[in-house]
Amino acid sequence: MNEAHQVSGPEEAYQRALDAGRLIIQRCGECDRSVFYPRTICPHCGANNLSWFSPMGDGHVYSTTTVRRSQEDGGDYNVCIVELAEGVRLMSSVRGISPDRVIIGTKVRTKVVKIDGKGLLVCEVK
Repeated sequence: MNEAHQVSGPEEAYQRALDAGRLIIQRCGECDRSVFYPRTICPHCGANNLSWFSPMGDGHVYSTTTVRRSQEDGGDYNVCIVELAEGVRLMSSVRGISPDRVIIGTKVRTKVVKIDGKGLLVCEVK
């Protein structure tokens, strides 16, 4: 079964932006805090006044792990949680360096890449 998962609501708006090469996150109009993952209600204050904006894209690695794979399967890769300057944390991977060299605190910048026609958020060392 290789069906694509169809999304709707805030997740659909987020994925459409990624597909267009842009990262967007939400900000609450009541408490002014940034929100991620895409939602309809602010997790901080409960308001339903969320709007989209493009973050600066700068952040640091909050948590990281290396997924081990054989070279035939593409080799090792990094999976991390990145905390953006706006205060939200999101899952990504750091590209351009060996997965074993990605450490907590590494300064990164987000980038949207296309894989099989879909936008995907990755990070590069700053």
